[in-house]
Formats: sequence, C-alpha cells, structure tokens
Amino acid sequence: MSKVVHPFAHRLGILRDWRHRWFAEGPAYLENLKAGVLLREYLLKELRGMYVGGIELERGKQLRVIIKTSRPGLIIGRSGEGSTKLRNSIAKFLQKRGLSVPEIKLDIEEIRSPESSAAIVGYMVAESLEKRLPFRRVLKQTIEKVMANRDVKGVRITLSGMLGGGSMSRTETLKKGRVPLQTIRADVDFHKERADLPLGVIGIKVWVYKGDVFAKTNKKDK
Repeated sequence: MSKVVHPFAHRLGILRDWRHRWFAEGPAYLENLKAGVLLREYLLKELRGMYVGGIELERGKQLRVIIKTSRPGLIIGRSGEGSTKLRNSIAKFLQKRGLSVPEIKLDIEEIRSPESSAAIVGYMVAESLEKRLPFRRVLKQTIEKVMANRDVKGVRITLSGMLGGGSMSRTETLKKGRVPLQTIRADVDFHKERADLPLGVIGIKVWVYKGDVFAKTNKKDK
C-alpha cells in the first residue's frame, strides 16, 4: 500500500533546510528540543491573524527567532514596540517553564508574494470559513487568487469536517494546475490549518507548486 509522505520532510536536505537549527548533547539536547516545540506552539498561537508564513529557530550563543510574514508592520508595531513586547514575552514564556533564557534576537522577514506561501493561503481560507462564508465559494476564489500569481504553477486545497452545516463530516478537494508530490526537485509548499466553527473544527490542507528547482551550473563547466 502507498504511504503518505509529508511534502516538506520529503525534500529535507535537498530543497529544504531544517526549521530548527542547533546542535547539543545530553541534557542540553532535551531542553533545547522541549523549548523549540513549546516556543513554536506559543508563537503560532500568539501571532495568529498576522499572516505568518513560517517560524524558524537558530541556537548558538543566542536564540535567533526568524518570523516570516506578509505583513511585518503588524508584528513590529510603531517604532518597534511590538517586536520588543514579543521578545520580552518569549523570555517570560521560557522562564515560566523552567527553561534557560539565552539572549533572544528577533528577525522579521517580509514575504513578497503571500499567495505563494501555503501557510498564508491556509490562514486566508480559515479566516473566510470562520466568517461563515460558503466553503465552495471560498475554495474557488482562493484558488483563482493563488493561480493569478506568476510564481505558482499549481495549487490544491482540501477541506474536511462538518462542511456547509451538514450532519455528517466529509471531504472536499479543489485543484488547479499541476502538483507533483513525488518529484523531489518540485518546489511544493505544504501547510495544515484549522478553522474553528460552531459545529466543530474544519481541517485545511494546502499544497502550492512553484515549479522545478535545478542545480545551478557554472559557466566555466559549459
């Protein structure tokens, strides 16, 4: 039988780099792992609604938190007040859980084309569903908006749950363009999101295909 492979993990070390980058041994490994998992969950909850496309953590002498968003102004705030508050809240969060608090560096990177980020597209769908818009219209409008971007070659969105106020859960999928999942050189961005509705949770999966990536050849080799 076929196995479902996570599109991000499938390309690790080839097209993708790890989202948490550090090295440790012994008790420090366990502490860093626990801090990384808890901090990621905390940041995703705190920054919901700010169109975050990805969170990366790097550890060395200091803890570097990289937040990728299409609306950096929402996080930075006026004259950097938002980023200062966020940095302080991260330090308090780690301290409350009895974890070591290193020097924290916060980097906020802007995503130029939000329609090519699966995380942002997933949040856009969740936001529309939470506003009680019809799910078929949401799927169709979102896919048309994503495909209008020149960087995107294909998109696929799957919704599962109590759709349309029905008494039984079901799954709906809409796809446009190509989404090659097994081609390793295919640049496929994937994200899972959830929309909290009165009848229950609706699960959202988004695949965005941005073309193939080939190794760069030097002009001297030609």
